[in-house]
Amino acid sequence: MTFARDAVSVTVRRVLPPAVALVALLGLWQWVSVSGIVPSELLPSPTRVASSGATERGALLHHALPTLLATLTGFSLSVVVAALTATVLDFSRVLRSALLPLLIVSQTLPLIAIAPLVVLWFGFGLVPKILLVAFVTYFPMVVGLLRGFASADPDAEQLLRSMGASRVSVFRLVRLPSAMPSFFSALRISITYAVVGAIFAEYAGAVAGLGVYMQSAKNVFRTDLVLAAVGVSTALTLALFGLVVLVERVALPWMRIDRGEPAGAR
Repeated sequence: MTFARDAVSVTVRRVLPPAVALVALLGLWQWVSVSGIVPSELLPSPTRVASSGATERGALLHHALPTLLATLTGFSLSVVVAALTATVLDFSRVLRSALLPLLIVSQTLPLIAIAPLVVLWFGFGLVPKILLVAFVTYFPMVVGLLRGFASADPDAEQLLRSMGASRVSVFRLVRLPSAMPSFFSALRISITYAVVGAIFAEYAGAVAGLGVYMQSAKNVFRTDLVLAAVGVSTALTLALFGLVVLVERVALPWMRIDRGEPAGAR
C-alpha cells in the first residue's frame, strides 16, 4: 500500500502541473478565438479544431499511418547505425578523431536543402522519409553513446584488465552498461525529432502522410484542419516519447531509485 501511495503521489506531482498549464493555455486560446481578437479564420478555437478533426478522423488516420511507419522505420535504422558507429569510434581513437568532426559538420546542413535532394534521388515513396528521419535522429544518439562510454568507471576497467579481461570484455561489462543512461536520454531527444523529420520529408514530396494532408488543407485555407493534423502529430510524438520512457524504465530499473522514485513505482 505504501508503494502504491508513493507511486500515485509521484504521478500526481509530475502530471498535475503540466495538465493545469495545458488547460489554461487551451482556455486562453478559446477566449482569444471566440472574442474576435484574432479572426477565427486565422486562429480557429480548440473546440472547432477538435470538431473538424473528429469529422476528418478517417482522412487523418489514413495519413497518420504512413508518417508513423516512416518514423518508426527511420528511427529503428538510426538506432542500429548510431550504435554501430559509436561502438567503432569508441574502439578506435584515430577514427573518432577523424570522423567525429565530420559528423558535427553534417548537423550544420539545413534539412530544408537536404529534403528535396533526397526526394529527387529516391523518389516519392517511403525511402526518402526513412532516410531523413534517420538523418535527424542519428547524431544525438551517437553523441549520447560516446559520452556514455566515456563516463565508465576507470577503476572498474582497470580491475578487469588486471584480471586478464580483453578489451571486448571490458567494453561489454563496464563501458556499455555505463552508456545506457546517456543512450536513453539521447533516444528521448531523438524521438521528438523523428516525427518532425518524417513530416518535413512529406512536405518535400510524398503521396501520403500528415505533411501531405497539411499542405492540402493549407491550400484550401482550412486552418482548423492544419491544426488538427498538428494535434495528431503531437499525439504521435508524445506516444512515441512515452514508449521510449517505458522501455527505459524496464531496461534500467535502477535509474528510478537514483532519481528518488519509490522502488515499487511503475
